[in-house]
Amino acid sequence: MTVHPAFPTSAADAAPLVVRVADPLSLSDEMAAAWDRLADDASEPNPFAERWCLQPALHLLDPERRARLVMVRADGAGPLIGVMPLAPVMKYGRLPLRHVTGWAHPNHFHGAPLVRAGMERIFWSILLGWCDAAPWARTLLHVPRLTEDGPLHRALVDVARGRDGGVETVHNEERALLASELSPEAYWDEAVRAKKRKELRRQANRLADQGALSFRRWQSDEAAAPWIDAFLDLEARGWKGQAGSALASHGDTEAWFRAVVAAAAAAGKLDMRLLALDERPLAMLVNFLCPPGGFSFKTAFDEEFARFSPGVLLQQANLDLLGDDRIDWVDSCAAPDHPMIDSVWHERRRLVWVNAPLAGGADRLRFTALVGAEKLWRRWKRAASAENNL
Repeated sequence: MTVHPAFPTSAADAAPLVVRVADPLSLSDEMAAAWDRLADDASEPNPFAERWCLQPALHLLDPERRARLVMVRADGAGPLIGVMPLAPVMKYGRLPLRHVTGWAHPNHFHGAPLVRAGMERIFWSILLGWCDAAPWARTLLHVPRLTEDGPLHRALVDVARGRDGGVETVHNEERALLASELSPEAYWDEAVRAKKRKELRRQANRLADQGALSFRRWQSDEAAAPWIDAFLDLEARGWKGQAGSALASHGDTEAWFRAVVAAAAAAGKLDMRLLALDERPLAMLVNFLCPPGGFSFKTAFDEEFARFSPGVLLQQANLDLLGDDRIDWVDSCAAPDHPMIDSVWHERRRLVWVNAPLAGGADRLRFTALVGAEKLWRRWKRAASAENNL
């Protein structure tokens, strides 16, 4: 573990803050416990940055070891302030522009670092200052998938302005969110039109005519492995398996999924659901519960029974999360405009991809040039789109 001193801050009364680049495979028991405690006190919950999820990802999904596990904490045995995986990148899109980015993989659906609540500005100040001096960091810090106008986004904007820079939003998306004071039954009646509800009742009745229909929820005293096996098999039998994009299509993603679901169970973060017909899984859902939020991580259904809408029927049962006093909202982790979940969950979460400049003179020049180029590109795209619509 290498240690890079940072500047003192009054918010860490006991000691100055330092940045540590840690080896995720050789964390001390004390550091692992500090990371776990940080998740409980985080400004914004993010299971993909918690130890039980990120540590296996860095081990199994980063074979070239590009990522740096960056930890900001008070020197000595002081509290952990924030954790974020970073990686150097040699290109920005098609441009040969070296920069540093928040590391992620295709199943990493939220980019927020884990940061202790109330210390968001301090975390970004320390992290950006450290990136300024890091020999492998250049031009800018790219942070994907921040919650727009959330505590971490607002703090990064404020810190960048204080450094005589500014944060540029380079992409944004909206995806389905479940957040309501309604009961599960009232929410379903309000979200789904009456004609569709009637059709789903008919489908459920026709499905029940074919055998014993059951909804099950994984219990903490059960082994997780049979549920994991069933999910991987169900997903692999569908279009993802045919396309080679199922989790079980590749050894690394299967190993990671098995590791993180088992770890989520051990950490008390796993919520797994099953709709079965005569014990045959028809639809399955994996949620990660990180109070006050939840993340609907993965879903799969048996395409032979698609005419009965098993995935929607399972989502109806999943609305009982609205009655969980620990959970205020659930992120769908779905693509924008998803045809199924958007028709059931009516709230939206807006995510932003942002760039913050580093402080070196050459870095600022490159960043300014990039901002100008991107503005010209967006202007050209709007003009081309308008011309095509004439």
